[in-house]
Amino acid sequence: MTAGPVDWRASRALFAGILRRHGLDPEAVDDVEAAWAAFEEFAQVPVVGVADVADDGDGFIAEWGSYSWNDGLPSLCFGRQFAVPDREAGGQPQYWRVDLELCFAARPDLAGVGALEVQDTGFDFPATGPARAAALAGARALVHGYPQLVAMWRSRPVRSRLTLDQAG
Repeated sequence: MTAGPVDWRASRALFAGILRRHGLDPEAVDDVEAAWAAFEEFAQVPVVGVADVADDGDGFIAEWGSYSWNDGLPSLCFGRQFAVPDREAGGQPQYWRVDLELCFAARPDLAGVGALEVQDTGFDFPATGPARAAALAGARALVHGYPQLVAMWRSRPVRSRLTLDQAG
């Protein structure tokens, strides 16, 4: 566990280190359960340099689907988003995301993942600690409510990617 708050700019490196402690290569994740455990740990590390949590400064989301940028492969993404105040824009925030994207081979049990009634858990912005732990547990429960996502969770990704990018 990380000792104290970290600057949001170091969040990708922090998550990469946590993934490695969980026995995973950030660019070749082979165990979704271990990746989620690492994400839960990462999501609980306080960050500095972001807007207040009450202003949606630090939140997380899980997303899934089949997208052209992933060659149409079924994918699952664990993301943490930061609202970073921009002094040049009068304090209006810029949004940045750390995403762990996992892609899976196209298989019959993953068919239709891009057409599920929901494509994400929705953003949650609770403070780190018990409230965030409860929200993470709720996100996991939502994911486990869909057979394709359960199958994905139990599968080995064919590739993964860890990024820190400005969100659109």
